[in-house]
Amino acid sequence: MELTDVILNRRAVREYTNAAIDRATVERLIEAAVLAPSAMNLQPWAFAVLLDRDRIEGYAKRAKEWLLASLSQSSYDPSIRHMLEDPKFALFYHAPALVVVLAKSSGTQAAEDCCLAAENLMLAARNEGLGTCWIGFARPWLDMPATKADLKVPEHYHVVAPIVLGHPKAWPESHGRKPAEIHWLR
Repeated sequence: MELTDVILNRRAVREYTNAAIDRATVERLIEAAVLAPSAMNLQPWAFAVLLDRDRIEGYAKRAKEWLLASLSQSSYDPSIRHMLEDPKFALFYHAPALVVVLAKSSGTQAAEDCCLAAENLMLAARNEGLGTCWIGFARPWLDMPATKADLKVPEHYHVVAPIVLGHPKAWPESHGRKPAEIHWLR
């Protein structure tokens, strides 16, 4: 695909086939991710990858339970409770792969640099015909010390972008975009 086509056709995919994702594919996507720019070229990212669908489902269930229990203390809109209480709602959308972009420090720009790497990963996935969805709801739970210990992620790393990955059942239609707000400076 041409770059513009990749950008125009990237979508948040929430339905995946049962096809597995192999390590070589994830490694290629991470190779694209680390080509992202970073402040002072510090490259503050690391990646945690889970390719075990059963474990991903287990983490999705635990994260969803935690979200429901802590919703009243969070900044999330209370209207999401209805979605989270739906037994059919799976936080990681039954995806066969979970890639978590981590900041190795809390230094200036580290999280922003990791966001740039995450976008590169998602665009590279779309270029290979794979779907992704950034699961922001999972970030606080994945960033808890107990969860990081369970995943064997260094405690001082910070979860920035939990991204599920897989073969889409179908490509969602575009929701469109609002026109850009531009302030021409003089």
